[in-house]
Amino acid sequence: MAVVKDYSISVQIAAPADRVWSVMSDIERWHEWTPSIRSVRRTNAGPFRIGARARVWQPKLPPADWIVTALQEGRGFDWESRAPGIRVLGRHWVEPTSAGSRVTLSIQYSGIFGNILGRVLASINRRYIALEADGLKRRAEAHAVQ
Repeated sequence: MAVVKDYSISVQIAAPADRVWSVMSDIERWHEWTPSIRSVRRTNAGPFRIGARARVWQPKLPPADWIVTALQEGRGFDWESRAPGIRVLGRHWVEPTSAGSRVTLSIQYSGIFGNILGRVLASINRRYIALEADGLKRRAEAHAVQ
């Protein structure tokens, strides 16, 4: 399926990649550090790994069910949400740098209706991905100095 809309952001974080991963992979606490999330609830038991599932509530959006489709422990994960004619892929990746780490977040729409939904939600996507990057940066940096 070709990606038809892609929104991404990268941010430098003054915290080690393992600290950023710890915050980023604790999905049920995202609402504590980003206003783009109301709640995340795991819908299956076990560790956060490929196949992990969650329901995500965000302001101005209906609840969405996500499944982790790729994961590299300590580095990042991809998860996707599907509806008829639409696939949404969320990517959350961190890499170590000499100044701490760099996070890249993206959301990609594909499928027959992906272009339409991606355009309709363009301003929300840009805002939410920026809020998530900023919140992750603040949370990881605050915990890195403690």
